[in-house]
Amino acid sequence: MLDRTDLRLLDALQSDAHLTAQELGERLNLSPSQAGRRRQKLEAEGYIRGYAARLDAERLGLIVQAFVQVELARHGPEQSAGFARLVSTRPEIVSAWTLTGEADYLLRVYCPDLHALNRLIHDVLLAHPAVARVRSQIVMDQLKRDAPLPT
Repeated sequence: MLDRTDLRLLDALQSDAHLTAQELGERLNLSPSQAGRRRQKLEAEGYIRGYAARLDAERLGLIVQAFVQVELARHGPEQSAGFARLVSTRPEIVSAWTLTGEADYLLRVYCPDLHALNRLIHDVLLAHPAVARVRSQIVMDQLKRDAPLPT
């Protein structure tokens, strides 16, 4: 079980993954070695799955962000596995979820322009034999950035 100090450590690392054991110790009122051991324990137990940089999509030329709903024509294991393989090979698709309701999948995609989004939808997604329908919503503005998980 996580105690209050563990939760505060996780919260601090979500805000700044570069914090040193010294800085974590100062924030948590622990020695640097205690803070470092707690971080290592949380990593080993899988609470911390990794560290990554948050990049600016627009600065990288990825101007169009969209959410794409995909419905499959048939719902067998082969169709699902084939579609999952397709999703895993496309760098434009940065995250994907299976859903309840009308759509089977929700994809979050980043493309350099509308033409690239159109190609992804028509030449890749709709061309897949398991796909019956695709609906897309283009993001106009993001009101809240991907936030840390509540601790």
